[in-house]
Amino acid sequence: MEDIKIALIQSDIVWQDTGANLRKYDRILTNPEADSPLVILPEMFSTGFTMEVEQLEKPVGKQAFEWMRDKSVSLQKTITGSVLTEENGRYFNRMYWMRPDGSYAYYDKRHLFHMAGEHRVMTGGNERRIVKYGDWKFNLQICYDLRFPVWSKNRYDVHSDEYEYDVLVYIANWPEVRRQAYLPLLQARPIENQCYVIWVNRTGEDGNGISHSGDSRVIDPYGKIIAQLDAHQEGILDARLDGAKLQHFRNKFKVGLDWDNFEIP
Repeated sequence: MEDIKIALIQSDIVWQDTGANLRKYDRILTNPEADSPLVILPEMFSTGFTMEVEQLEKPVGKQAFEWMRDKSVSLQKTITGSVLTEENGRYFNRMYWMRPDGSYAYYDKRHLFHMAGEHRVMTGGNERRIVKYGDWKFNLQICYDLRFPVWSKNRYDVHSDEYEYDVLVYIANWPEVRRQAYLPLLQARPIENQCYVIWVNRTGEDGNGISHSGDSRVIDPYGKIIAQLDAHQEGILDARLDGAKLQHFRNKFKVGLDWDNFEIP
């Protein structure tokens, strides 16, 4: 597996203003620090974590989707992030994986956050989404999914010596008041799944007065933080995933041989 470069975008989000946010990301992506071929944006980067769908441009999510597609093609980058998306009268917290050729895959957030009423507005997904980038396989996850380890559990096939995925990507609007929950969970996921973990969280205060500290980072399969951004600071984190390091660790300490076999209904 060849090494790959990634750019994590940690930013404040303008509440319910898609146009302002897209103009902001236009500026961010012209920064030389964002020259990596794979760019990761926060959860609901174009609106913030709002359930007030009636306040948004209709059809909800179309403008942000088209921006992602056009930007991915023009910059020749793979761009991922989630968009509040309207489809056939239903709403989804949908994480797009947009490719430079204009094709895409998507993951609909499985675990909807009841405490914010997300379950009353959004339709939850029921399928994991694992996408390929070169030799690497990425498992796409959104925010609250982090609390549910079975949903993210890796698998190992002893016959093919293949792992289901190599990188867990979590994008978030996770409040600072509960950072004592996400920080240790982020340390656990790479260790239990023998993978890299990428965490991209927003900063700033949202329209409900909730503060977010960001804490965006990359964690290696040993559970070690190899790159991180300062809390509360907008910025771009340019990081590299070491393929040889991952393969060496998996071969040396093959916990996958003893993982439980299971299915998720």
